[in-house]
Amino acid sequence: MTARLPVFPLGTVLFPGLVLPLHIFEERYRALVRHLVGLPEGAPREFGVVAIRAGWEVTPKGPDGRPLPGAGDVTLHEVGCTAELRQVTELPDGGFDIVTVGRRRFRVGQVDRTGAPYLTAEVEWLPEPDPDEAADLLAARVIAVFRQYLGLIRADPQELSEQLPEDPTVLSHLVAATAALTVADRQRLLAIDDTAARLRAELRLLNREAALLRQVRAVPVPLGELASPPTPN
Repeated sequence: MTARLPVFPLGTVLFPGLVLPLHIFEERYRALVRHLVGLPEGAPREFGVVAIRAGWEVTPKGPDGRPLPGAGDVTLHEVGCTAELRQVTELPDGGFDIVTVGRRRFRVGQVDRTGAPYLTAEVEWLPEPDPDEAADLLAARVIAVFRQYLGLIRADPQELSEQLPEDPTVLSHLVAATAALTVADRQRLLAIDDTAARLRAELRLLNREAALLRQVRAVPVPLGELASPPTPN
């Protein structure tokens, strides 16, 4: 089954069930929010979030403030996730702060760059098969390894008391979204249709990341701290 969706290219990967807040300031995406808010009551207020393979989230502008010719072109990954609009706050400057929740995965087909102020695309909805016994067994292993991984990256042990979901599909999306993975790693996980296969891939990634962290015996320093001079004693 296919549909046409507004598309929002981002430098991140959205997964079903995960919250994504966005600050909307470009006019084309202001138009998108106004379109969604103006839909009839009961109509799905969702748009497609697709990670950028090449290009920019924000259209670069020249010294005169106008968009640079061709600079708004982006190349998208093939699989994305819809973002359902849950909360909208209009700002004095005409922009919006919105809160969305990932809903369903899709494969990007033909992209239309001229029919609306924002991109639209024909999309094919991707299946999410019901988890089987293998997924249930893998979920228990992923929870154990993920807790060990969290223990390596979090300074406060009390933060590890949080409840992780037992549903294998929900767990697979949560781990993919919250582990310190590259966009490429996350994109590969999003594209996997089978929950058990996604959990297997996450076990490999978590073991890889945990091994690296144990080897360097350090948590990566936030970029903001790297940019700041040391504080005198």
